[in-house]
Amino acid sequence: MKVLVTGGAGFIGSNFVRHLLLTRSDVEVINFDKLTYAGNPESLSDVAANPRYSFVRGDITDLRAVTDVFQKGLDAVINFAAETHVDRSIEDASPFLMTNIFGTHCLLNAARTFRLKHFIHISTDEVYGSAPAGASFTEETHLDPRSPYAASKASADHFVSACANTFGISAVILRCTNNYGPFQFPEKLIPLTIANAREDKELPIYGDGMQERDWLFVEDYCRAIALTLERAKPGAIYNVSAGLPQANLKIVRTILAYLGKPDSLIKYVKDRPGHDRRYALDSSKIRRELGWKPQVLFEEGIRRTIDWYIQNTAWLGHARSGEYLKYYERHYVRRAETFRG
Repeated sequence: MKVLVTGGAGFIGSNFVRHLLLTRSDVEVINFDKLTYAGNPESLSDVAANPRYSFVRGDITDLRAVTDVFQKGLDAVINFAAETHVDRSIEDASPFLMTNIFGTHCLLNAARTFRLKHFIHISTDEVYGSAPAGASFTEETHLDPRSPYAASKASADHFVSACANTFGISAVILRCTNNYGPFQFPEKLIPLTIANAREDKELPIYGDGMQERDWLFVEDYCRAIALTLERAKPGAIYNVSAGLPQANLKIVRTILAYLGKPDSLIKYVKDRPGHDRRYALDSSKIRRELGWKPQVLFEEGIRRTIDWYIQNTAWLGHARSGEYLKYYERHYVRRAETFRG
């Protein structure tokens, strides 16, 4: 099976590429990534030499580039490629409209033209909006996005469903809660807290810090995606969650306690505009139909995550400084030039 992973140099994408290569000896993976600020080819340095792995630098909004990669004879596409940071979408929604909506449209057009067997679209729990206390969203819940980022993802979801209905594209949508684990870009809450706390820097917390998120260890999500590729029926939508929403403030204090740092590093800042108070998903459908369930408890996952960042300070430093882009120049651009010569 030949699988195209778009956005495969990002956090979840890179973890999934590694997971697929390690667990499926019959799979060839093509990583198609634009390498924006959050796309880090250094995250896959351990599999770069694998003969079943290849990297193509490209933009999913580029029709020619998408067509060229589809001509490689694909069996499946896993679409991770997206702009994802809510704060950035509030500052300027334009890149989110282009990548998350038009980029998905380009991939769907190619999937239709080339009669793709499997199209898995990676969405988010944020398309549902804020969950009331004690409630969890199901796949039947009306979409109610509250940020420009969430709105762009909800629109993409509708395009996927519409194209599946109109053109018969074999598409599946996955909506997941917050992921955490190795290789996450350090602007996100958990890696930012780890990095700043180790350097005794202030930890900015929006509002009162009681916004609840349901944290899922990235390896568990990778297993869910792989099961979807193997077993899901076309047209299905699945929520994926750990089922244990926790307040952001609790997460930060857990990290501080593990590192032996004081709570005095916490600095409360003005809340984000339109900040959703709570996300919670009912994932009983994917558990029932595909046999998936999370295997990594939060206590184990956060310990493994903190330890990984402590042990990979070079990766973290390169991600924060932009140095990781030199990895691409060294290992892909020069290699291609040598080959052409």
